[in-house]
Amino acid sequence: MSKAGKGSTRKRARESPEPGPSPKAQKLFPLFDKSRSAETPSAFRWLAPALGPRRSCLHAVNGDPKPSAKVAAFDLDGCLIQGTFAKKGAPPSFEWWRPIVPKKLKQAHDEGYSIVVITNQALRTQALIDAWKKKIPLIANALADVPFRLFAATEKDGYRKPIPGIWYELERIFAQDGVHIDLAASFFIGDAAGRPNDHSSTDRKLALNIGIPFQTPEEYFLGLPAAKYTLPGFNVSSLPTDAPRIELAEPPLLPAPSSPEVVVFVGYPALGKTSFFRAHFGDAGYVHVNQDTLKTRDKCVKAAEQALADGHSVVVDNTNRDKATRKHYIALAKKHKVPARCIYFAGSIELAWHNNLFRAFALPPALAAAEPKRDLVPYGAFTGFRADFEEPEVAEGFVEVRTVNFVFEGDEEARRRWGMWLQIDGK
Repeated sequence: MSKAGKGSTRKRARESPEPGPSPKAQKLFPLFDKSRSAETPSAFRWLAPALGPRRSCLHAVNGDPKPSAKVAAFDLDGCLIQGTFAKKGAPPSFEWWRPIVPKKLKQAHDEGYSIVVITNQALRTQALIDAWKKKIPLIANALADVPFRLFAATEKDGYRKPIPGIWYELERIFAQDGVHIDLAASFFIGDAAGRPNDHSSTDRKLALNIGIPFQTPEEYFLGLPAAKYTLPGFNVSSLPTDAPRIELAEPPLLPAPSSPEVVVFVGYPALGKTSFFRAHFGDAGYVHVNQDTLKTRDKCVKAAEQALADGHSVVVDNTNRDKATRKHYIALAKKHKVPARCIYFAGSIELAWHNNLFRAFALPPALAAAEPKRDLVPYGAFTGFRADFEEPEVAEGFVEVRTVNFVFEGDEEARRRWGMWLQIDGK
């Protein structure tokens, strides 16, 4: 849950009309209630290890949930239970979001749906994770006749809604039993729906990313009409569709191979600079100089100088955000009496961050297996570039500055995933 949304789930629960008793009259399920405590045998169990390379996605089952082509997926806080924050030292407890919740879950199970809970949890320490985990068996004990599967994203990674990493795990688990999920027959219920008082819109965005129907708890459990909503944040649908990949058709991007040159790339991380090098310069014999590999600028300068001394052209594939950084490579070109050109990769910080999330967390499996693993570049690298950026100019000593616009290149599945709502923070 984002900081901006703290407490808003509880506010919405108070404001929403409901039939029957008020929230104050709802039954509390505490750990010391012996009829539902650890003294009562439970079919609930946490599965180990947790999912993901960092074991960041907790996974549990209640009873023996069977895979089904129809999935009824639910958020947890503010949807199935009240979104409250446990007081330090207090025993674990929970309240249903509305008294009708258990009945509706049982009904969905009886109708052949596989019940799945998908939740984001902002748990910064292992102690907080351990304390939160103690609450979930209480919910399971209160749903003894409803088998379900639960996934909890505990870090800002590819499992965090709206990135559908948890859904991909669910598809993988079901596929082991030969079950393919019918998206049209499935649905997702969540309170983070982009309404005026919602803390975020990540639940609705998750459903859009997956391609399944979505409802709010008010719609599903109480039968209330749909409310107006907005979806803030960046989506690739906002990008222009008519921008050329490379501006200026002439002169050719690659000159006649008569003498070496220095080509300096400039642009945010994740705007396709390295892919552009492979597509246009790699086969032409240009030496690739990249700080991700060499680690320091000094090593990049030395590698570029060695390439020129050996008679090779060189591409400096770094962000090269300001004139002070670029002047080192312009000076090298002058020293070796070769031209220096600049290729500026145009694109907003929002697009660059989106691409960063895509390649770290949302690549199709086949592409992820074929590409080198790309870790998420910290957001500070993007804001730092923006703060220090100086647009490149011929006056710096370049013979030309060529602009390259970002154009997604990939197959249909890669484009579909790139077109999703991708975020690990914000509303």
